[in-house]
Amino acid sequence: MIINTETPDQPEVRAMLEQLDAYHAALYPAESNHLLDVDSLLREDALFLVARDVGGKAVGCAALVNRGGYGEIKRMFVSEERRGLGAGGQLLEHLTMFARMSGLQALLLETGIHQAPAIRLYERAGFVRREPFGDYRPDPLSVFMEKRL
Repeated sequence: MIINTETPDQPEVRAMLEQLDAYHAALYPAESNHLLDVDSLLREDALFLVARDVGGKAVGCAALVNRGGYGEIKRMFVSEERRGLGAGGQLLEHLTMFARMSGLQALLLETGIHQAPAIRLYERAGFVRREPFGDYRPDPLSVFMEKRL
């Protein structure tokens, strides 16, 4: 697998983001979905990564948004057929590397309570639960996590 910075406005990547949107919509009401759109992911403060298999097919993605002092992980997704094979962990490693290179002090994220595999992935990577941050408000369907760098 190869992970590179790419733009999220490619048709293949947009299709993955649409799968992610549909997945979240099936699990949570709209007010509990905190998804960034493609235009937000194209901004200067966002780094967008795409994981591709050896054939060049996009199989995962993740974004790091610089929030001034900390980075927020957004739009983490691995295609269903690649889950459990290490793509998510590799994306997290790359995000962590870029965050450190940018001088960020921590990585923060919000995920949902119905995404146990994602929560386990984050915990294995050193994330711990915390209170809401930034513009987030308490939500019984949300899990907020942090990893100090």
